[in-house]
Amino acid sequence: MAAFNFTLSDPSTFILMGIPGLEAAYIWISIPFSTFYIISLLGNFMVLFVVGKEQTLHKPMYLLLCMLALTDITTSTSVTPKALCIFWFNFKGITVHGCLTQMFFLHAVSAMHSAILVTMAFDRYLAICNPLRYATILTNIRIAKLGLMCLIRAVLFVLPMPLLLSRQPFCANHIIPHTYCEPIAVAKISCGDITVYRIHGLVIALIVIGLDLTLIALSYSLIMRAVLRISSKKAHQKALNTCTAHICVMLLSYTPFLFSNLTHRFGQGIAPHIQIIMANLYFLIPPMLNPIIYAVKTKELRDKVGKYTCRM
Repeated sequence: MAAFNFTLSDPSTFILMGIPGLEAAYIWISIPFSTFYIISLLGNFMVLFVVGKEQTLHKPMYLLLCMLALTDITTSTSVTPKALCIFWFNFKGITVHGCLTQMFFLHAVSAMHSAILVTMAFDRYLAICNPLRYATILTNIRIAKLGLMCLIRAVLFVLPMPLLLSRQPFCANHIIPHTYCEPIAVAKISCGDITVYRIHGLVIALIVIGLDLTLIALSYSLIMRAVLRISSKKAHQKALNTCTAHICVMLLSYTPFLFSNLTHRFGQGIAPHIQIIMANLYFLIPPMLNPIIYAVKTKELRDKVGKYTCRM
């Protein structure tokens, strides 16, 4: 408690309160949190290891899957260890710069994750609608360049967010009722005018999510049109199966993201602890399930993962 009071009086430190109202259940809450996090790390590192070791998997689709795994590792690691420190050790302090850095990484990686899903939709579009030119259009070098473009876009879009907040004066009450530095919660403890910050956040969310979802919808509408033209039922089924994993991952990523953002902005009637738990699950559930979905739905990857698992 002494450490808590000391941190609270430090103007360069914020206090993350965790999940207010559920303090008595922290140990029980930490069990699924830590379990999901460990499974997420094991699954995504397994994907990186298998794709790295197997020369036959050095293809655009699997390179994109590795990029997705890296974003999943980064997002879950940006949030979960700090949340577990709150649950287990009551370690609630975080510096202002540390808080803004966490905000930047969370949103930059989320924006990059979204851009990778768009690239994966384009990859499936070429594989189904233009298979003869697929290998010449999507080379490994082009995939690396597209990955770099996704990173640059994410940084340019998200960087103004922590920069705008860093110029704001913060009130004496440095308490953030959350397990991580959620942007809206951080903005609420600012004493300055955050109109520009709010507009920027809303515009970026609409541009990134709106544009990316539009491009994904366009890709899949073209895919469906091509699939419906296939006369062979077997080829028809095979074409749809190649998209199943990506569709599952896409729904798993965007659905909780949109729900979490909408409840934080407009969900005044939803209990705060429900909002906080849902926000944390967004950073835990998709990273845990994504590698499992791809391992189950992609035969080539499933066989290689099985081979290394049996060796272990």
